[in-house]
Amino acid sequence: MNEKELQKFLLENFPKENECCEWKSWTSLKSFISGRSGEDAISYISAISNMQGGHLIVGVKDKTLEILGIADFADYSIENIKQRILGNCPNLNFNEFEVKNFTTSDTNKTIWIFYIPKHSFRLPVYAHKKSWQRIGDSLVEMTRDRLNEILDEINPSEDWSSAIIPTATIGDLEPAAINKAREQFSIRNPKYGEEIGGWDDAKFLDKAKLTIKGQITRTSLILLGREESAHFLGSSVKILWELRTLDNQIKAGEVFSIPFILAVDEVFVRIRNLKYVHLGNNTLFPDEFLRYEPFSIRESINNAIAHQDYEKRGRINVIEFEDDHLIFSNCGSFLPKSVEDVVLQDSPEEIYRNHFLVEAMKNLNMVETHGGGIKKIFNFQRKRLFPMPDYDFSGGKVKVKITGKVINEEFSKTLKERDLELRAILLLDQVQKKLPINLTEVNLLKKDKLIDGRKGQYFISAKISEIVGQKARYIKNRAFDNAHYKAMILKFLDQYNDASRKEINDLLLDKLSDVLSEQQKKIKINNLLNEMAKRDRSIKNYGTRKTPEWRNLINK
Repeated sequence: MNEKELQKFLLENFPKENECCEWKSWTSLKSFISGRSGEDAISYISAISNMQGGHLIVGVKDKTLEILGIADFADYSIENIKQRILGNCPNLNFNEFEVKNFTTSDTNKTIWIFYIPKHSFRLPVYAHKKSWQRIGDSLVEMTRDRLNEILDEINPSEDWSSAIIPTATIGDLEPAAINKAREQFSIRNPKYGEEIGGWDDAKFLDKAKLTIKGQITRTSLILLGREESAHFLGSSVKILWELRTLDNQIKAGEVFSIPFILAVDEVFVRIRNLKYVHLGNNTLFPDEFLRYEPFSIRESINNAIAHQDYEKRGRINVIEFEDDHLIFSNCGSFLPKSVEDVVLQDSPEEIYRNHFLVEAMKNLNMVETHGGGIKKIFNFQRKRLFPMPDYDFSGGKVKVKITGKVINEEFSKTLKERDLELRAILLLDQVQKKLPINLTEVNLLKKDKLIDGRKGQYFISAKISEIVGQKARYIKNRAFDNAHYKAMILKFLDQYNDASRKEINDLLLDKLSDVLSEQQKKIKINNLLNEMAKRDRSIKNYGTRKTPEWRNLINK
């Protein structure tokens, strides 16, 4: 193909740089194969492989895909280049790694396309004795979170929950749990109707996918096993419920064992789901509802059961903080790419840690059939005008916090007054919690005039503030220009002749924008004083640097 055709081919198949694709214009073999750490081919190959695999195109100009060619080292054979790369990229899959060259028929320019496989199961790919990853189109050293994701990957053929316990029998299952399972199976599977009543326990357990050809599995013991049968599982299969004060003092607690199909109800009734009264905007008639949607409590407990890494021998925890929030936690990494992907996309999860257990829980009406439970929890919080759930994936655990009250009136009123998409609500929720958002997200919110402020100091914009009756708060967040603060200093000096730094701090600190931290406010005051002294020549320090004494030079 000629140069124009080759460029068209590249634009159609590799249109932009991202986590899976990189364009490079290396012209020397040294910079290409053995350059600086984080800047050469093996670093990029490591990073792309450590994501989902992808492509590296060499011999093209960044941004435009203009064909430059690799004339300075085009004479090297593809096999030679492959061997050089494989020798410097430990764990790269040799059998799936490919390199293809394309030479234009009219301009005789050669480019190489590297087809990079995804890393092997639980094996990160290294370059320069480091593992690398992509964040967007950026190359960075692998983060601890990404490394843990790779090390905790699930092999579908190694489903802990599907293992058969040869010495266990139906007698090791709790009859009350089996009856509960039959009830819930009938609700989830109405097509079987009255037919279920004619099944003996062995047939029912097979139909519900709790056993395999009549043999007891770990799943059947987790959900239906007698408490005294827990030893078959060889790990601590328990749920802890605790009630704590807001200063983290334990007031009550209880530990629940198998069968978990009954334990979920026992934990549920321990949680004090009291009524919450919220006085709406411009009304004397309050809204009254339960702090927590019952579905949200049950779904969160059941999700922890379904996704617990039982091999880590930890407990599932349900911690209730008095009249404030709930925290649900389980051992193991969060398998979907992100919470946002689960909430904003309608596609179900594709990978489960305990696939057999999850399928059984679906059949017993314990979790959502299509994985939409998390999204429902977000929408229930939205309906209550409460903060969105918080997820924490640190420490090898998944922790979910569900707040049972309004923590920010203006955010709550915004949800009530505005019909916002869920994505915008998630971002505004982060702003309210003073969590970071990236530039793309900032631009999205600013485009709809939802936020104001600078990087790291964003706040709800005037447009929303007017709607929710928070104009005063907006004015407090918005900074006045420097002339306003300078005039205040000069007026103070006119009245009192001189001022110490503490007196000026006392004058201005509570007048500066609330989006600034205490330290940022002090730095701003320092900059104002220096500007007035050196540029404006309106004030002068007659004291020392350590104990200044500022005086007005105007009209002196």
